[in-house]
Amino acid sequence: MEKRKNLAVICLTSVFLLGFLIWSFLKPDSAVSQSERRKLAQKPDLTAAAVLNGDFMTKFESYTLDQFPLRDGFRRLKAAVLLDVLRKKDNNGIYLADGYAAKLEYPLDEASVCHAAERFQLIYETYLAGTDTKIYEAMIPDKGAFLAPQNGYPSLDYSALSALLQENMPYAEPVDLTPVLSLDSYYRTDLHWRQEALLPVAERLAEAMDIKLSAQYDTVTAGAPFYGVYCGQSALPLDPDPLRYLTNETLRSCTVYDYETGSTGPVYDLDALEGEDPYSVFLSGSKSLLTITNPNVDTERELVIFRDSFASSLAPLLVSAYAKITLVDIRYVQPERLGRWLTFDAQDVLFLYSVPVLNHSETLK
Repeated sequence: MEKRKNLAVICLTSVFLLGFLIWSFLKPDSAVSQSERRKLAQKPDLTAAAVLNGDFMTKFESYTLDQFPLRDGFRRLKAAVLLDVLRKKDNNGIYLADGYAAKLEYPLDEASVCHAAERFQLIYETYLAGTDTKIYEAMIPDKGAFLAPQNGYPSLDYSALSALLQENMPYAEPVDLTPVLSLDSYYRTDLHWRQEALLPVAERLAEAMDIKLSAQYDTVTAGAPFYGVYCGQSALPLDPDPLRYLTNETLRSCTVYDYETGSTGPVYDLDALEGEDPYSVFLSGSKSLLTITNPNVDTERELVIFRDSFASSLAPLLVSAYAKITLVDIRYVQPERLGRWLTFDAQDVLFLYSVPVLNHSETLK
């Protein structure tokens, strides 16, 4: 009887494994993971050179992991077991607290912050020193600043990060945004801040830069729910956020020039609301170099923002005070090349970077 049980278990296990093996070979490969917002590994080419140097097996392992049948279901099961059964406090570095999903940002990497400051110093010495530009810097804390310590998660020293950045940027006037931010300033399922909560941030910057902003906006709520990046990274069934954007006649009359494509479009890319990353509705997402032109303003004043993706939703709220706002993302364009397109003389210049970029500045060119 015992032998029959063992034989049955072996047979069922073999059928299960064989079934998944056949399924994995027969199912079409997926190009992207919608939940994780990334491209999936594809079947590597089998060549003698790739086999001999080990490259084939490394890529084939990544391929099998990415293309495994029911992969998203198994990811959700793993996350549920880790958090609900084994009582782990995070999954893939993502934790849940107070109804928010956030990524662990710890510890402070001083070398990374100094590297970011070195790249900013290069920009200053190459383009800004000796000009009439007015230079400002502002650090954007991640939501962990308002969530991690209160819930027993490790958190870096944001004051030390800010002080280190200021120490290495003596040419820039610091603007502290923390007092006008709170946990409610951020999406529950995404790392970014919510545009409809950023008017106090815009006013804080306006006060520092001595500009006057329009305070009249219409709030538009996107029809589709917004599943932020942490939905896929956590592999948990999180409820979506509403995605809202602020608009008015000034913003509707503005145009955005994309230096990469040479094309001109609106401030809000409404088609992106139906795409993989609805946050790309703000200035069409990740772009190396953009200029917003405001034709209905009685000033020639210009602003240049060296930025990451957080500025995409903030910049439109500063448009009413400027004839032009140029956004530069040195994650995608080398600072040494900026002289081909930009001339600095008397603009306002704002270095606006989030903690995740400053603490992982290897992304900066």
